Amino acid sequence: MAIETNQIVSIEYEVRDGDKVVDSNVGGEPLVFMFGKGQIITGLENGIVNMNIGDKGDILVKAEDAYGDYNDEATQEVPADQFAGIDLAIGMTLYGQGEDGGTVQVTVKEIGADTIVIDFNHPLAGKELMFSVVVNNIREASAEEAMTGIPAENKQEEGESCGTGCGCH
Repeated sequence: MAIETNQIVSIEYEVRDGDKVVDSNVGGEPLVFMFGKGQIITGLENGIVNMNIGDKGDILVKAEDAYGDYNDEATQEVPADQFAGIDLAIGMTLYGQGEDGGTVQVTVKEIGADTIVIDFNHPLAGKELMFSVVVNNIREASAEEAMTGIPAENKQEEGESCGTGCGCH
């Protein structure tokens, strides 16, 4: 059965940027998502569309179908005193609160005496990524999953937090 929109899909994957592995769930919990809902990057979703349970494949995802092209203007110079007490290093990932109240991930790009340059681009922006994927399972969504878009495997237990500070329970 090939993957169709609104089905629940489970995959094992490894992602490489050139020869460097940048993410993997091999040997761990599979990635479970509802297909066709934008829950994974576009290029990967397009690459697995005709796969079946047990299929393996290598999928090259171009930057624009992954984390986007690198935007040279997505940097900001910030007074160094805003980072008091933090032992900064170039390439370090920091998390803050955006203007909309959501979590924002930034990377330290430059460290000056009085200012720090932070980069708002995703760390993998501008990079072609090679995904090695195995399709573990494909199943029809339940009525609740179809309504919420959340696979049962990803649903939080009562009183359990997802750990992102988003306020979910």
